[in-house]
Amino acid sequence: MRLVNVAQLMLSLPRWAKRTLIVTIDVSLCVLAVWIAYFLRLSEWTPLYGPMAWAVVGSLVLAIPVFAIVGIYRPVFRHAEAAGYNQILFALLIYGLAYFTVFTAWSVPGVPRTVGIIQPVLLFVFMILARVLARYILRELIDRSDGVRVLPRVLIYGAGVSGRQLAAAIGSRREMKVAGFLDDNKGLQGASVNGIRIYSTEGISELVDKLVVDEVLLAIPSATQQRRNEILALLRSLRVRVRTLPDIIELVLNDFPNQNITNLDIHDLLGRDIVTPDRLVMNAHLAHRTILVTGAGGSIGSELCRQIIAANPSKILLFDNSEFSLYSIHRELEAFLAARATSDRDIEVELIPLLGSVQNEQRVDEIMACWKPSHVYHAAAYKHVPLVEHNPIQGVVNNVFGTMTVAQQCVKHKVGHFVLVSTDKAVRPTNTMGATKRLAEMVLQALSEESGDTCLSMVRFGNVLGSSGSVVPLFRQQILAGGPVTITDDRITRFFMTIPEAAQLVIQAGAMATGGEVFVLDMGEPVKIVDLARNMIELSGLTVRDHGNPFGDIELRVVGLRPGEKLYEELLIEDAPITTGHPRIRKAVEGFLPVKELNIQLQLLREAVNDRRSDKVRQILVATVKEFAPTVDVLDYVHINNHGAKELRQISA
Repeated sequence: MRLVNVAQLMLSLPRWAKRTLIVTIDVSLCVLAVWIAYFLRLSEWTPLYGPMAWAVVGSLVLAIPVFAIVGIYRPVFRHAEAAGYNQILFALLIYGLAYFTVFTAWSVPGVPRTVGIIQPVLLFVFMILARVLARYILRELIDRSDGVRVLPRVLIYGAGVSGRQLAAAIGSRREMKVAGFLDDNKGLQGASVNGIRIYSTEGISELVDKLVVDEVLLAIPSATQQRRNEILALLRSLRVRVRTLPDIIELVLNDFPNQNITNLDIHDLLGRDIVTPDRLVMNAHLAHRTILVTGAGGSIGSELCRQIIAANPSKILLFDNSEFSLYSIHRELEAFLAARATSDRDIEVELIPLLGSVQNEQRVDEIMACWKPSHVYHAAAYKHVPLVEHNPIQGVVNNVFGTMTVAQQCVKHKVGHFVLVSTDKAVRPTNTMGATKRLAEMVLQALSEESGDTCLSMVRFGNVLGSSGSVVPLFRQQILAGGPVTITDDRITRFFMTIPEAAQLVIQAGAMATGGEVFVLDMGEPVKIVDLARNMIELSGLTVRDHGNPFGDIELRVVGLRPGEKLYEELLIEDAPITTGHPRIRKAVEGFLPVKELNIQLQLLREAVNDRRSDKVRQILVATVKEFAPTVDVLDYVHINNHGAKELRQISA
């Protein structure tokens, strides 16, 4: 039987059988150590019987109980590290002292006194060698079965605390092989940590080839975003997968599950430092209050709920028209509260899941009347540009009239704060979705003029990385499928932010609102989508297949702009935004229609909706939202089916 098969058989044994095997090996080593001790003392091999057998009996009687009490049989050979060898040394010191006392200081007839000194030393050497050999068999041979490397070999970037913890965690499992550390600290380069060498980042391409590296794990949680960007730029051309490690505290609390090494930190795709909120302001704004979140099961709505629950409100009303989405966020928040209850029993938050649509005025009214929320965060909306373009009437009903319904009910029930989650697509919109969101903003601006006790405000931000409909999960899926990765235009740019950033901005801006404001985030420079796609491909260890590299792994394909899609997004209609108390949050100065004039247009829009006239809906949106400049014909599926595309184009013209 091959040695690897023996090792695999040993690993498949139950725990009691493994411990029995280890004890049996140690018994044999005790006997072997006595026999060799006699040889070294007498210069000849001596049978172990008669008085000489007392040295064997004494060794077994003393050694095995001491080893069991100290606990050297609890660890498994393949997971034993320096701490395990120290434990063996401690156990053998106790054993050696007892054995020396019996057979050297006190003496036993027929047993040379020097055996009491030689035998413990030999036993220590044999036990260490046995465990080193076991680790080699159980880890190295299986890892390199048939001489072929089957485990991914990784370099850990960062030899600090996080890197060392990561290496130790990987070493305790047979899922990766640490080939070395990378570190910028010249004082560490060339040294070793637990037998793993620390390399310089210079000549990293040759190092990756030499060590046959498959992945690089970033263990630098304290590095600035600028430094992370520099490191990612260095690694991008190596054709290795790059993954990242969260903060070491999170690592310890979660007992190092595999999912804690993520494909790539979403922040690294952002290309800028995260905008940090003022937690004191957020907590003071929400603590001990009843909060209603519409669209609570969506990407933004669910993150709003996560941020809100951390501020310890008294109640969170979770409102969504999707049963599954509502169930998912409710279950997640319940689990969060259950985990927190073990450490803080004084804090109680009531979660109330409510099914319904923001279009249903009666349902919204009864919820407001029943729980009297102090804050409403309105995240319920249709946000997918092509879908709304093909279903424009539903986009208007949900995004415009749904928002108006919730806002009017807030005014009716004297809700203290209402915050609309808006989008940069509302700025000079070229699509129906953006136009409906801008009209929703205008509704709130007009209502705020006569809202009384309710503070109505809006928060406008760009694309949210990782949200439903975001390019990031789409690109990841396309990369996993082997491509192609599709972009609509290689010139297209977008502002990006993370889901937590978006939710925190909504809460923070809502806390600063006095009524009628449109808040925007200073999101830095826009990101080219083609650069984002290239980065994701190359940081997955693959290459882009294009004209310059026809033999690359993943094709980057330009498929053309989608209906209503813009090349460049903006956050402001007018220039010169107003600063606020937060250095990265601005207030936009936006014009709007007076209430009477807006109500006339809204009445016309409602009639067009009731008549199911997509062409009239388009005309009213263009007339009401002055900046709306549609780039495509009316694309309503129902009208196209009923009237034909040619006739519809004539109507819309």
